[in-house]
Amino acid sequence: MENFQHSELILNADGSVYHLHLLPHHISDIIITVGDQNRVKTVSKHFDKIFEQHQHREFCNETGTIGNKNITVISTGIGTDNIDIVMNELHLLANYDFEKKAFKANFKKLTFIRIGTSGAIQPDIAVDSLLVSEYAIGVDNLLHFYQAENSIEEITLLEKFKMHNYFHNTIHPYIARSSEKLFSLFSDNFMTGVTLTAPGFYAPQGRKLNAPIKMEKFYNDIISFRYAGKRITNIEMETAGIYGLSKILGHDAISCNALLANRSTGIFSKTPEATIEKLINRVLEIIIEKL
Repeated sequence: MENFQHSELILNADGSVYHLHLLPHHISDIIITVGDQNRVKTVSKHFDKIFEQHQHREFCNETGTIGNKNITVISTGIGTDNIDIVMNELHLLANYDFEKKAFKANFKKLTFIRIGTSGAIQPDIAVDSLLVSEYAIGVDNLLHFYQAENSIEEITLLEKFKMHNYFHNTIHPYIARSSEKLFSLFSDNFMTGVTLTAPGFYAPQGRKLNAPIKMEKFYNDIISFRYAGKRITNIEMETAGIYGLSKILGHDAISCNALLANRSTGIFSKTPEATIEKLINRVLEIIIEKL
């Protein structure tokens, strides 16, 4: 029996997990994450049937079927702080017995598929491209609060990245790889790359509006970084947290990105909704055919 204090594992009066307000039967084993709660229905409109719908705070959840596949789509909100909540509470829903107050003997591995928007940073990557993240490097701090293990390949890539950029004594990046199983299923249908996960949208991604920014050189550093044929391809705000926590918790994860902007050329998509819809359709096709 797990002797969690009430302040450690917080449940609502109906027994649901605290933030998501969900019960175990509300989710499936295949979970699509989106940032924007309004994007949940752009995915679930493709379901043959929807049998669970829940909304609490920014967390909108719909579970249904396409053919014989049960799929959950859930909004996470923006940023790895929200990813920390969503991943941990979904893990509990799948693997913790709330009546016995103990983790189940038979572990259930979840499949997390992020459908998100992102900005390319390399000038040769076309706006409206679709990219799957092989690795993600986080310049937020989420994974530093967990005991994480990295492969030799991850450690080497991260160390090369740290050596390349000039502020590694100020910000300490971490790295996480996609699920090898899922990457093998998705990589044939997408451009692949290394994604940078930032803790904000403006200065942390090199955007300079009215507020002065401190690390302008960093943006040029990440564009020019190269190692063993790999480069930073795009920036967003969730992937490294999803990859890191999925590995720590024992699940599979892949991040699929609609590249709606190119930061190097200054171009933004003229058809963002069509590009997102193309990404959704491609992801659902792979789920139906390969998972």
